[in-house]
Parts: sequence; C-alpha cells; structure tokens
Amino acid sequence: LRSYLRDESSRLRRLRRFYEKVQALHQDPEASVDNPLLAFSLIKRLHSDWPNVIYSDEATRNTRALHVGLREVEQELPGTEDLDGAARALMRLQDVYALSVKGLANGVFQRAGHPPLYSPSRHVSLSADDCFHVGKVAYDAGDYYHSIAWLEEAVSLFRLSYGSWNLEDRSSLEDALDHLAFSYFMAGNISHALSLSREFLRYADPSNQRVSRNVAKYKKLLEMGTGASGTGRGCHGPPPPLSPPHAFLGPFFPQPAPEPLLYLSCSYETNSSPHLLLQPAKKEMVRIQPYVALYHDFITDAEAETIKGLAGPWLQRSVVASGEKQQKAEYRISKSAWLKDTADPVVRALDRRIAAVTGLDLRPPYAEYLQVVNYGLGGHYEPHFDHATSTKSPLYRMKSGNRIATIMIYLSAVEAGGSTAFIYANFSVPVVKNAALFWWNLRRNGNGDGDTLHAGCPVLAGDKWVANKWIHEHGQEFRRPCSADPQD
Repeated sequence: LRSYLRDESSRLRRLRRFYEKVQALHQDPEASVDNPLLAFSLIKRLHSDWPNVIYSDEATRNTRALHVGLREVEQELPGTEDLDGAARALMRLQDVYALSVKGLANGVFQRAGHPPLYSPSRHVSLSADDCFHVGKVAYDAGDYYHSIAWLEEAVSLFRLSYGSWNLEDRSSLEDALDHLAFSYFMAGNISHALSLSREFLRYADPSNQRVSRNVAKYKKLLEMGTGASGTGRGCHGPPPPLSPPHAFLGPFFPQPAPEPLLYLSCSYETNSSPHLLLQPAKKEMVRIQPYVALYHDFITDAEAETIKGLAGPWLQRSVVASGEKQQKAEYRISKSAWLKDTADPVVRALDRRIAAVTGLDLRPPYAEYLQVVNYGLGGHYEPHFDHATSTKSPLYRMKSGNRIATIMIYLSAVEAGGSTAFIYANFSVPVVKNAALFWWNLRRNGNGDGDTLHAGCPVLAGDKWVANKWIHEHGQEFRRPCSADPQD
C-alpha cells in the first residue's frame, strides 16, 4: 500500500503540473489564437498531450502492482474465521468482565462505577462499521442479546457521521437500522422494531418493499397485542427484560464460604532433593483444599523465551477430550504444541526441576510431554477437570493411569485478565510470570478431586503463554502412597 500511494502520488503530481502549465498558458483564449506560438501549443496539447493523459495506463499499472502485492501475502492475512472469532472475543470480554459496549467502542475497559480494569497506553476507538460487524456476528448466530447492544452503538455512531462515507466501511446506517430492528423484534420489543423500521424508510430507502412489509406486520402485531413469539404478550408497555447468555464462570456453580487462610504460608522448599539444596524452591501455599501451591521464579526469562521459540512453529488449534475422541474446541481460543524432553536441554532441565519440587516420577510413560499453549484474542478455557472422568477417555491410552497432578508454568505476563479460576473452591490465581502452579487432581484414594474444576479466564490485555505438565498415577505408588483413610 505504501508503494501504491507513492506511485499514485507521483502520477497525480505530474498530472497537476500538466494542468497548471496549460492553465497558465491559455488563461486568455483570444490571446492564445493571436499568438502563433501559443496557438501551436494549444493545438499540440489538444491533439496529443491531452489524449496521452486521458488514455495513460499508469493508474492501471499501479493498481495491478497493488493486487500482485496482495496476492503475495494473501495466505498470511486473517480469514473470516479469524475476524468472526475476534468479534466473539470482544463479546466474551464484555460478558465476563461486565464491560459496557459504549465504553469498549470508546476504548475504555471499565465496568459501571468501577475503576478501569485496563488502561492502554494507546487509546483506540471502534468505528461504526467495527461495531456493526460485531453485532452482525451475534445476529447471524441468533444471539440478539449481544446484537442489540453492538448494533445500537453502530447506529449511534452512523447517525453522527450520516452522509459521509469511508472507503473501508462495508456497512451503513441503513444496514445497522435494518438488523437492529429485526433483533428487537426477535427479542420481543415490537414497538421499537417498528420505530427503527420507520426510520429506515424515512432516511434510507422509502421504496424498500421488504421493510415496508415488516412495518405493516409490526403494526398489526401491536394492534393485536401479540409478542414476537405469538404468546399474546402485550407490546405497548416496556420491553421484556433481555436475558444475557450464561456468564462465563456462571452463577450455577455452588459457592462455598471462603476457606480460613490460617494455614497458608510461604517457604523455601528443598523437598529432600539434592537439586534444590543450593537453590530452594520459593513455595507459596495458595489453598489447602484443593491443594494448590505456587512456585515463584520457577524458570528464568531466557528459559521461557526458549520454550516459546521451540513451540512457536508447531502451534496448532487446541483440542480437548470429547467422550472417546479428541476434537477441536470452539470455546478454547488457543493454540498448543507438544515438546519432548529431547527437544532442547532447557526442556530436559525443566523436567528435572518439576520432578524435584513435586517428588514425582516424570520418566516415560509416567508423564506427558510438555504442552505449550498460547492464548489468542480474549483467549480463555472453560471450566474443566484435568483428570479423566470416564474410563473411556483418551487419557488412558498411555496405559499409565489417570492424571494425578498438574503443574502449569506461566511463560509470560499479561496486563489484565487471564487468571486461573477454581470454580467450586471459589478462588482464582492471577498470572505470575515465570511462576509454576501445582495441584493434585486425584485424592489419595485415586478418585478425582471435584474441587479442582478450573477455568482460564479470558485474557483482557496481553499475550498469555503457559506450559503444562501432566503427571500420571502409575509410577507414583511409593512417592504419593495411599492414605490409611479410604475416604482421603
């Protein structure tokens, strides 16, 4: 685009010089005819120079070069899935962090009555066309709760700029009014759908037969006092309350009272390991039940960068266990890669360090390869257990039992969001760069610990990288023996 603008600017400068030269020479038509030199110049310009300007293919060549340049990078550009996924990410952030759409459109990450969750160094606002696209993604999915909020903002911004047109815009006030009216109709607010449709006909296209038929239909429904679904709900009063989709972590999980924090502490741990004698692990007990510990400064910045660099070329869209299969998960907005301990000395050293702090056996097949995950725009991970909850789970293909423990290493910092939330236990752990979060997935009797249900909250701002190591129960019989109490 920079090359195209440079070439087009040169072409237009030459064109302007030609115009100014002709204008200066022929300001007085009679003088031009009287002076044979001026007359010759005029005839020459009209006969040859002017057609050369008109039929020049320089503009076409410049445009062709722009198209060729586009084709060279086209495979690297975002696709429809990327764009729609980014729109869904904004809606997810809106829901989880209770952000206002108007605030987001103005570049403000804030919930009503609270300080901003994130204050970017560079202020970026969304255009009317941007808001329309987010609303359209929701509209196409039948999600009228979100489409109304985003299309309302699009209509508001289009009204401010009505009559002006931007080259990059693919939508308009008419498009926004049309989609917003139908969204309100589907949400049961027929009177507002009628008002918006009338505005469409008044300002946009009075001859639009489809919208005219909708207006007649809405008027008839209002006269009958019938709701959008034909249930007989009156529509002359206030609109029915809109029910938002389930919140990300949801009010449907039981919320126990917070556990007393009397027994939580920080300590230097050697775990009877010679690897930790000279440099003990910095252990912070986060919770007793479930047992969750955070090891600070578990890796160095250089090691984190090495692991990210090794995983980068192999990143693929993450998969999750689904019954007896594995499938790409729409809800997990992340990419992951697997690294063997032979991939690099850093990975091998990390395995030894994990074995030292946990006291567990990581030799194959007792542990899985290191999984490196990069979360995308608004990237998150819905509530799940790391251990298998069915004997038919793909996790058992290793023939080394269930996942007894998880260690998750934060390879990067984030500016806002991205916490690991333990749902039933009702607490969360923020992202701490270079720290490692450890917990037991199974009780000592081998049953899954229901308190380990956890989720990755959406990343509000930043680039979140983690490395997961899942350790299986076989090989740990004498390292974490059963308890005398079968209920433990």
